Amino acid sequence: METAGDSTQSEVDSITDATWRMEEQAGEKEEAKKKKKKKKKEKQSTTKTTTDSESKEDDEDDWPSIRLVCCDFEVDPELRAGLAELSQHHVHRNFSYLSLLSNPHSPTTTTHPPTRQDDALDLDAIHASSRAMDNARLNRPLNTLVPHLAPPTRLRPEFWWFLQFIKQDNEEEEGTAASAGRFKISTSHASFEPFSNCEPGFLVTLLDSMRLGGRAERFLVTVRYAGRSGGFRALGHILGLTKHRPFSASLSLAHSHSKQQQQASTNAKLRRTLICQRMLAALVQSHETCQFDSLGLMVDCSRNGVLRVIRVKQLCRFIALMGLNVLQLYTEDTYQIKGEPFFGYFRGPYTALELQEIDDYAHALGIEVIPCIQTLGHLGQMLQWPRFGGMRDTHDVLLAGSQEVYGFIEKMIQAITSPLRSKKIHIGMDEAHGVSEGRYRQLFGHKDSCQVFTDHLNRVNQICTKMGLRPMIWSDSKSLSFLSSFFWIDNNSLGGYYDSSSPVTPELVQSIPPEIELIYWDYYHTTPAPYINKINQHRDLNHKSPAMASGIWTWSRFWTALPFSMETIAASMAAIKDPQSGVKHALTTIWGDEGNECDMCVFHIIHRKKEKIKFMKSILPPPFSCSSWSALPGILFYSEHAYSPHKAKIDDEFLKTKFLAICGGSLEDFVLASKLDDLQDENQFVDDKARFTPNLSKWLIWEEPFFSILSPQYAGHDLERHYEVVAGRLEEGMQRGQEEYPMNGRLKLPKLIGKMLALKCHLRERLVLAYANNQRDELLALAGPGPHSRLSRLRALCDETWKYHRDLWMSMYKPFGWEVLELRYGGLRARLESMHERLQGYLESMEDGEGAVRIEELEVQTELVYPSSGAVMMLGKDFSCCLLLLPPAPRCSSHSLSFLPLSYPPRLSSRQSPPILLKTDFSFFSS
Repeated sequence: METAGDSTQSEVDSITDATWRMEEQAGEKEEAKKKKKKKKKEKQSTTKTTTDSESKEDDEDDWPSIRLVCCDFEVDPELRAGLAELSQHHVHRNFSYLSLLSNPHSPTTTTHPPTRQDDALDLDAIHASSRAMDNARLNRPLNTLVPHLAPPTRLRPEFWWFLQFIKQDNEEEEGTAASAGRFKISTSHASFEPFSNCEPGFLVTLLDSMRLGGRAERFLVTVRYAGRSGGFRALGHILGLTKHRPFSASLSLAHSHSKQQQQASTNAKLRRTLICQRMLAALVQSHETCQFDSLGLMVDCSRNGVLRVIRVKQLCRFIALMGLNVLQLYTEDTYQIKGEPFFGYFRGPYTALELQEIDDYAHALGIEVIPCIQTLGHLGQMLQWPRFGGMRDTHDVLLAGSQEVYGFIEKMIQAITSPLRSKKIHIGMDEAHGVSEGRYRQLFGHKDSCQVFTDHLNRVNQICTKMGLRPMIWSDSKSLSFLSSFFWIDNNSLGGYYDSSSPVTPELVQSIPPEIELIYWDYYHTTPAPYINKINQHRDLNHKSPAMASGIWTWSRFWTALPFSMETIAASMAAIKDPQSGVKHALTTIWGDEGNECDMCVFHIIHRKKEKIKFMKSILPPPFSCSSWSALPGILFYSEHAYSPHKAKIDDEFLKTKFLAICGGSLEDFVLASKLDDLQDENQFVDDKARFTPNLSKWLIWEEPFFSILSPQYAGHDLERHYEVVAGRLEEGMQRGQEEYPMNGRLKLPKLIGKMLALKCHLRERLVLAYANNQRDELLALAGPGPHSRLSRLRALCDETWKYHRDLWMSMYKPFGWEVLELRYGGLRARLESMHERLQGYLESMEDGEGAVRIEELEVQTELVYPSSGAVMMLGKDFSCCLLLLPPAPRCSSHSLSFLPLSYPPRLSSRQSPPILLKTDFSFFSS
């Protein structure tokens, strides 16, 4: 029975429910209004975004898609093999070399395909090439096609530029070395705009018409070249023009009217016409001449990293497109000598067959491979073995005057030159510190070291002459004392070798065999004057100008110091391109001192589950299968200077475009990665003094993490923020389109280094503060056991970097030598683990209320080690008083110089033969 109270309560509940329903409905209406308003805004935003996107797509559509097509019957036979390789491995899909001749040795035809029986075209090859090109335009590989499906009726429109290469036969220039790097470009028509095609089988139709003598209109680009290096340089130049867009923005809707939608088609057509006209103007104005008889690159294959043959081939393709015609592989003991197993023992030396394979491949690309060895100093890797104890003067220098030594040098020269075509040889002779001052003095008594060196040089020169070879040496050799004023030789000081102006004596002139070419190397000056001074001194020595070797700063760092390298290269080029310098041979060098840590050359790889690694070559089309070199922008910059007239400026925008077209990377992102070692926007000195560029990231990574002895050097710098920004921007660079920027994926290593340093640099500073103030929460955040503590994240990043770096190494180099870097990673990982456990033990004692536990490592106050240097300094070698113990000595010597004293460990006595008893410093059994 319902009571009045129940009725009243029921009415109240009913009213309340009604009120709630009304409020709910009102709320729903309000929410609906908000959603409608939000949807309207989103629609407007989407419309704007769509308009912007469509505008961008219109700009992209307006930009002509260009394919370079090269038929073998229009190419001189000397270029065919090289062009085929460049087409097969090109990083983009817009260059197709077609091998269509039944007889590949047929001569070049300049009018139409050959019709003689012995020069006939292979019809099957024509159809296969046509299908391959059609499917490339569909963006799918041939092996994905389904046979029963009908072929497409229309393809993505492309402009085809047919390339024709004609050897320059000007009698005035024929046979001169200077003409080898020369090319000139002309075109068949005043515009290529009418030659767009989107029909499948266009190639077959065109060639059939040409073979039958019919009218076959096409846009033909004729390259007249004097030497193979000029021909391949021209191809690289044209590839750059197909990607060059410096004027697209200025053309966008430049002639649009108020009724934009009605005139969109007209404007798009007008934009495309203007773009085509400007591209053609740039094309027909293309003609270049190399300023030197030879333009070369030297790559260090003795500091741990011995490049795999396939990577040397990749390098050859890159430098051929840049116009280089010389490659030197610096090999101290990394080539095999028959019957000498301890020469290059566990170092991955090149076999004779590998050297021959490299030489054949380079020859097809117009590149001369010149052997580059050592015949006096820098032979510590060889001399550490008892087998060679009788040939040793000091731990690093051969025993001059020994008949056994000269017999062995003859075997060395025979082994390195026999697989190669070149009759030139680089015999080193640099930095032979302590020559005649070790076992030599015990055996032969005291003699003037310069005389000992000169006698040795003449003996080695006689061996070369007997073999029909033309030797060259580095000009900082012992006898060239006027170049160093003995300061360079005796004190390892830049002040003598680079800033000296000592006069040349007649005795010195007579001591150097006239047939030996001197190579003056200088990687340290940012103005032309010092280079000019030294070149003049060399000319006084043997009445001819030296070859000039610049340097791309890859040594003692994780990433090439590109800005500083470009400063020094520009200064040296300004000096040697002056006709008065007389320099005819230019060389740039890539050294790998201190373990080849620098990402000179890595292969882009993809990580799979369960730590399985597959190369992109095996799972993606060929354009993605490219090697990445952090030094490549420097090589390209060097080549652009070599092909530009004296005092001419380099086109920075076209430099970026050529790097994209030839190498597949963003030049700006590569230069950005150099900020790993640079804290300032402008920190390069421009004066006549020898300068270094810092290697900040190297010594920060290997700095002992618990002590951080060098942390006062960077006091006042927010390195955490600096490296966070660098790593973030490198991540953005990696996210660029992989189709357009395939090489940018290899920015992962510098990105990982940056992320590690963001966590590591100020770690001790934070720990000391938290420890001193007994801040348990802060200590937990820094070193707690959880995965999100700072130390846990740093250790995880260290492991990731180690494994990734290892994968890169194994894909790029022979495995020998990685053990040196792995020991460094192992030391860092072990110290981080010990540090973490020590701190966790302290945290546990705090929780248990134990007050006696201390962390003594955090109670020592760090001091400023180098008051005048700050953070901008270059640490050299294994500076083990501050850093983790790094594997030292023989693997870590070359032309790199250091601000700091070099710390060498004790070695076997340089004045005695190696004893039978193995000492504790018998370090060649470990790295």
